Amino acid sequence: MRDVAIIGAGELGGACAHALARRDAARVIRLIDEHGDVAAGKALDIAQSAPIDRFAAHVVGSADLTHAGGAAIVVIADRAAGGEWLGDDGLALMRRIAPLAPAAIFVCAGASQRELVERGVRELRLARARAIGSAPEALAAAIRAMVALELDASPRDVALSIAGVPPAHVVVPWEDAAIGGYAASRVLDEPARRRIAARVPALWPPGPYALAAAAAAVVDRILGRSRGRATCFVAPDAGAGATRRTAALPVTIDGRGIAEIELPALNAHDRVALENAMML
Repeated sequence: MRDVAIIGAGELGGACAHALARRDAARVIRLIDEHGDVAAGKALDIAQSAPIDRFAAHVVGSADLTHAGGAAIVVIADRAAGGEWLGDDGLALMRRIAPLAPAAIFVCAGASQRELVERGVRELRLARARAIGSAPEALAAAIRAMVALELDASPRDVALSIAGVPPAHVVVPWEDAAIGGYAASRVLDEPARRRIAARVPALWPPGPYALAAAAAAVVDRILGRSRGRATCFVAPDAGAGATRRTAALPVTIDGRGIAEIELPALNAHDRVALENAMML
């Protein structure tokens, strides 16, 4: 198993550390924050739950950013002092970490870090496959739960992804979705699909525990512990120039990061909506 560094010991960072520890996803999970005492305290609390949750991952807290060196995965979360890593501060953080962990995959776990993914690729020249925003997977999971509730089914029976830029520009590709092995368009009538789509903007941003679970699911895929598609923020490729922006898209993920973008089947209306969402 490989090491994971989580930058930020706020509510999201602590939840990420706990989610990863409970999954035994990594050998060592390093929770790093400028308030080292907070990071150390949360790490100790999580470590003390190991006999109950039955995990063997070693969770440590630190204020020293160099402890992210050599990590296979770096999760960018939120500061203990408050707020997700964003903007110039977030970019400066990634710039400091990149030489310390030159092969690391960056997972931006926050709901507001779509721009950070984009700037990491455009300005720091990170490989597109190595900068992933995991928050859209939490939104996709919430929509799956709504679909299941509509049909009195289990969310496990719902296979559904999303695309676009939350909260206002989200496309639910119903033609690509399935419920209990049947096409969603066959099982869920048009009025129900419209009701669900109308409620999507209110589901954003997800809470810290949902965001942490989404980040842990992405880390699981990077480490090869699970398979299947995830919905993530993906930066535009270099050939797109400055006319397109980072958007949520269904992807497959492996040990190198994003392995493939799997554009969903869309009708003409949704295709235009997605194109408009991705244009600057």
